[in-house]
Amino acid sequence: MKKVIFACVHNAGRSQMAAALFNRYSDPSKAIAISAGTNPSDKVHPGVLQSMKEIDIDLSNAKPQLLTQELAEDAHLLVTMGCGATCPNVPGLKRLDWPLTDPKDKSLQEVAMIRRQIEANVKELIQTLG
Repeated sequence: MKKVIFACVHNAGRSQMAAALFNRYSDPSKAIAISAGTNPSDKVHPGVLQSMKEIDIDLSNAKPQLLTQELAEDAHLLVTMGCGATCPNVPGLKRLDWPLTDPKDKSLQEVAMIRRQIEANVKELIQTLG
């Protein structure tokens, strides 16, 4: 089983959407995703909650969490979310970076556009991972 970590700084937007979409589309017997951040927020952004609810994914119980070495030790891949130099790095773990806009304080229309880009990236990643 492959474990993919989606990470950003606050774990309150892009990484939450990416992990939820990955878990929706991937075969759970082959891969699972989690999300984390280097400086987790207290909660997921309200616009992200609403945008995901529009596609029947409920993140109301999602809690941002800290990316730790223990969390990452059995991971196959770390996907960072366009946070530049502040993106997390886990030594020895393969890393991809998706240059995505942070949905914080964006309109619902903008958050939906970010969600659709993440969804396309996730589907491509699942194809790549097999």
